[in-house]
Amino acid sequence: MNRASATTERVPLIRIRSYLLASIQVALSDQMVVRLREDVAQALSRSDARALIVDVSGIDVMDSFIARAIRDIGLLSQVMGVETAVCGIDPMIAMTLVEMGMELKGVSTTRDLDSALAQLDARLERERARESRDPLALGAVGPRAGAGDGDGEGEEALVARAVAEALAQAEDHG
Repeated sequence: MNRASATTERVPLIRIRSYLLASIQVALSDQMVVRLREDVAQALSRSDARALIVDVSGIDVMDSFIARAIRDIGLLSQVMGVETAVCGIDPMIAMTLVEMGMELKGVSTTRDLDSALAQLDARLERERARESRDPLALGAVGPRAGAGDGDGEGEEALVARAVAEALAQAEDHG
């Protein structure tokens, strides 16, 4: 690869449903890694993506700079309110990262793209279910919310909210 192509080559960012996919299928130069981090930040700020998937299945060699950059991209997206999954880490690269003491703390990893999509779909479905059971999300605010003739409907809303919160906590710990 010559110097001109190294500065212009980019990892494509692809929209799949409500996800943004960065599929790395080439050897990464340091410049490409820096550009990827910038491109992801810009794409997330301009889109309504609910999650970011970083597919590293095309990477043959992952040094500490690339590993830290991928971790940082995941953390950056989380700060921006976007779930992140890294998928496709080759077993030999995984062993090398462990031997180097490199961790991808705060970033979810999966075996492949299908697993990443399934994991994120499940998380977003749990989030939607939690929101739909939350009386506050349904408009029940305060003890008199929904009260028509004063027959205690406000208390029912408070009980429903307490039950929804207990269910959400049980799901988070279960």
